[in-house]
Amino acid sequence: CASSSVMHFRDSKRKVDYVLAYHYRNRLARHLPGRAPQERPGSPGPEVIELCPLDALEEEKRLQREEYERNLVEAGLEIEKDPENKSQGLSFVRIHAPWQVLSREAEILKIKMPTKKVYEITEEGGILKKLNEIWCKLTKPLQPQLLTIFIYYFFLGIGTLIANHVYDAAFPLHDLLYQEWARYGVFYKFQPIDLIRKYFGEKIGLYFAWLGLYTEFLIPSSVVGITVFLYGCITIESDIPSKEMCDQRNAFTMCPLCDKFCDYWNLSSACATARASHLFDNPATVFFSIFMAVWATMFLEQWKRLQMRLSYSWDLAGLEEEEVKKLTWSDRMPGYATNFGLILFMIMLTFSAVFGVIVYRITTAAALSFSTKETTRSNARVTVTATAVIINLVVILILDEIYEAVAKWLTEIEVPKTEKTFEERLILKAFLLKFVNSYAPIFYVAFFKGRFVGRPGHYVYVFDGYRMEECAPGGCLMELCIQLSIIMLGKQLIQNNLFEIGIPKLKKLFRKLKDERTETKETDTNQSKDPQQWDLDYSLEPFTGLTPEYMEMIIQFGFVTLFVASFPLAPLFALLNNIIEVRLDAKKFVAELRRPDTVRAKDIGIWYNILSGIGKFSVIINAFVIAVTSDFIPRLMYQYAYSQNGTMHGFINHTLSYFNVSHLKAGTQPENSPFAHDVLFCRFKDYREPPWSQNQYEFSKQYWAVLSARLAFVILFQNLVMFLSVLVDWMIPDIPKDISEQIKREKVMLVDFFLKEEHEKRKLIESFIARDQNSPRSCSLRGRSTTIPLLADTLWAMGNRKSAPALVSIFWQI
Repeated sequence: CASSSVMHFRDSKRKVDYVLAYHYRNRLARHLPGRAPQERPGSPGPEVIELCPLDALEEEKRLQREEYERNLVEAGLEIEKDPENKSQGLSFVRIHAPWQVLSREAEILKIKMPTKKVYEITEEGGILKKLNEIWCKLTKPLQPQLLTIFIYYFFLGIGTLIANHVYDAAFPLHDLLYQEWARYGVFYKFQPIDLIRKYFGEKIGLYFAWLGLYTEFLIPSSVVGITVFLYGCITIESDIPSKEMCDQRNAFTMCPLCDKFCDYWNLSSACATARASHLFDNPATVFFSIFMAVWATMFLEQWKRLQMRLSYSWDLAGLEEEEVKKLTWSDRMPGYATNFGLILFMIMLTFSAVFGVIVYRITTAAALSFSTKETTRSNARVTVTATAVIINLVVILILDEIYEAVAKWLTEIEVPKTEKTFEERLILKAFLLKFVNSYAPIFYVAFFKGRFVGRPGHYVYVFDGYRMEECAPGGCLMELCIQLSIIMLGKQLIQNNLFEIGIPKLKKLFRKLKDERTETKETDTNQSKDPQQWDLDYSLEPFTGLTPEYMEMIIQFGFVTLFVASFPLAPLFALLNNIIEVRLDAKKFVAELRRPDTVRAKDIGIWYNILSGIGKFSVIINAFVIAVTSDFIPRLMYQYAYSQNGTMHGFINHTLSYFNVSHLKAGTQPENSPFAHDVLFCRFKDYREPPWSQNQYEFSKQYWAVLSARLAFVILFQNLVMFLSVLVDWMIPDIPKDISEQIKREKVMLVDFFLKEEHEKRKLIESFIARDQNSPRSCSLRGRSTTIPLLADTLWAMGNRKSAPALVSIFWQI
């Protein structure tokens, strides 16, 4: 679809609706072996050339093509073929669908025609109507300029959209979509969803409608996220815990971060990390988590309403799926066993990659601590964190490509009977693998890092001499924010944008080189110098489905909702990416991919269930992130249970436990420490009994109190958010009021129509019977033999094909 010229048959009248492409190889001429090329022995005249027979595979392909073309002609389609003038090459079969075929298929598909009677649904007045009018005025500049499209419709005769194909003027509509939709210069405009559906079909139209609604919903969440971030920036100077941590007069002497080579250090050296953590770990984060959970519910509810509106306007409400015979359990058992084993192996591979990065962090941190340079040792944590996240990103990108191919192969060996079943199973497998791959490193930082390090004198070691890594002094939430932001932005920049632009161009180049290599150097005298439109379209990339497009957005939806408590700016970055993504996908569909076959679909399928599952799962994840990863609960407990004056003064000292340095294991004490002899006690972050207690280093009462408060918060948070989600679901109806009213009116009109039709048929039958009764007795049988079949033919012509056979059956019974 790279040109605006309309394609026709050679008669310049019939338009090309579809083009089939195939590679062919003709028989090659050869001389009989052992004989002169001029004359055949035993026969006068020159030698007859023998044609080499085609191999079995090529002959079978030729027969299949011929049979397929015959079936097309028998179905009423008209075809036109290119002459095969070369020994081998590429050939095209052009197809034209006459009006009769389109009408017949439209009747089979039960495509409804607009009724003459139109009901006017009165809109509700009040504040909602005024707000809607204001919104329409504000968004008028954002609407696509589609006046020219309607002019095209009027003059080019696009009044008949049969089977959702624009047969009369496909390429003008293509160019209009490019001008008003597929350019980056119109990124601020709404999408012409109805025209997208008319050109690409309902399935692709629903995808862009969903993507547009999702992008619109990211606007309010981005505004709230920016507000939360700005609140952290404004209140950072008044945050008492970060002030206490940065105050060098407090002199909190901390225990060494590694054995032998790490010295005692002052907590004030982690001042920058503590101040940065407050930007994302503040009371507004809890509100933002609740808001995003309700936001996800509102988005799904609004999508159901929009989907219902589109389903009604696109006549998809009565679309039904064909039932197929299921395979038995014994038939599917080998495929299921292979699937389970390989998926489990791939998940373990992901965990192994995460563990490998953990080992890298531990060993690299230990190696940097051996350095003689003070700058290297002081920046060891930042260096390890940054490089480890980049390694995680690279591993995720590589495994994503592997998992996509593995999921497709696993689905194929299951032998699904329908394309929809194949697609759903492929989506489930690919999503499961990519979900684990994308979020496993983030889950580790959020819930496992720093939880199993032990305590001074009794650390947990991975390998001999390598201690489990701890969280930064400001907590793991800041590191979780870094991990989430780099992986999310890296996937969006590299995988969603560069790969989508670069890989199709590389595939197109490789396919062109392959065709040129396999194409013979013979010239076609009948072929014009300028390539035809179908030659240009064939060079475009084939359409491979919507699964990759949905998948990248669903993974992004997970980043926005699952760990949003640690990164309030995630919706903003998702919004900026999607503004580009909408136009990138539009340009790809319009200018870089072959026009896909239109597929009717009444919803987005299994993707809605996945979105709903992520939305519910995000409530649990954010509850645990706030309760376990952040310091929100310890701060709350200290202020209302342990603080003497109800403020946060003394919070840092309250969260640090004491350790007697003489209890360090032999060989783990700091070497070459200038002030090791002056340190009697060091501090570490935990709630444990002091060394002078009878139960030294055991968990203190504060630990159990804080743990109980964390669990209570998780339960309270989940129930509150679930209640709000159910309330939103109840308040927002799935079907818009105007659509439900229109459906009710149409049902009433349909009943009236059928009653009127039955009444007319009854009067017609009664008139025929009365005329038959008035005829002489001797002619009654003859009258029946002509009148009733004539009536049956009349009913058949009227469209009542159910009553006509029944009437003929009654006649023969008589």
